[in-house]
Amino acid sequence: MLILGIETSCDETAVAIVKDGREILSNVIYSQIALHKKTGGVVPEVAAREHVVKIVPAIESAVKNAGINFEDIDAVAFVSGPGLMSSLLIGANAAQTVAHVLKKPLIAVNHVEGHIYANWLKNKNPEEAHTLGSKDSDPEFPILVLTVSGGHNELILWKNHGDYKFLGATLDDAAGEAFDKVARLLGLSYPGGPAIQKAAQNGNPENYPLPRAWVTKYDFSFSGLKTAVLRMTKKHEKKLKSPQFVADVAASFQESVCEVLATKLVNAAKTFHVREAHLAGGVSANARLREIAQKLLPPQIRLRFCGKISLCTDNAAMIAAAAYFKFKKHPRAYKKFTPIVVNPNLELKKW
Repeated sequence: MLILGIETSCDETAVAIVKDGREILSNVIYSQIALHKKTGGVVPEVAAREHVVKIVPAIESAVKNAGINFEDIDAVAFVSGPGLMSSLLIGANAAQTVAHVLKKPLIAVNHVEGHIYANWLKNKNPEEAHTLGSKDSDPEFPILVLTVSGGHNELILWKNHGDYKFLGATLDDAAGEAFDKVARLLGLSYPGGPAIQKAAQNGNPENYPLPRAWVTKYDFSFSGLKTAVLRMTKKHEKKLKSPQFVADVAASFQESVCEVLATKLVNAAKTFHVREAHLAGGVSANARLREIAQKLLPPQIRLRFCGKISLCTDNAAMIAAAAYFKFKKHPRAYKKFTPIVVNPNLELKKW
């Protein structure tokens, strides 16, 4: 089954063709990073305008790169939320138009759901293996998933396809958003995740120790940590010109975030006796987070994450993957074309 997936929840115009929910035939991503570097973050109106320009070329490129014709597509999937309303509308309208013209099923996918299905996608290159261990093995339920991105953080107990149990989420700011804001405080580039990771390689996290926000058992909070960095940079304002000071603070911040994320993931994985622990979302690309999680996990629990960075960040292949499993579970629900309304605050629900 070939599914055309569309992802426009924020600032990436992405379209992919995925076969049987696992095999990526094409995965086109038009990034807006260079555009949003000017403002140090995503401006919704600017992002939406860029989607309008890029969505049709992205669809055409995805079909061409997959070596198929539009008639070969079996279903069309898109993100219906959560995300930026103006961005979601562009992808939704494009997906519904393609599905209507081709007379194909239309499948709406939750953005967070897409991220957790990214770990089901197969990579052909050994260096892009998803799993520590056997790269070709299928994920095994039950799974404990940590989704960690710029707009959301969740701990999810994943019992089976479409069967989710929320354990916790961020109470204020998401880790990715904190990375961006702290990077700006340190004079580093946007996006903050890669910039802080690079700077932290030359830093000592113990030179300027920062607090850990443990809050409740499975919830997260990073607003206080951002405030702590702000106060530190004001206290040592003259040192901001020192690459070593910036590296030390970056390392300390990264250590604080990753230690909390990994510890809560591992504690939940042990408590619910899962077979696997998954990292998903943009911040899952952080090497230190992966390192701490692997170190803390007992050997009987497999750690799985996307080896290819483009599958950690927003992409359409993950949307097509999630759509496949939704369709296979409830095929009758998608027989008739039905327009779908997007929701910027859409919650992940069982199906």
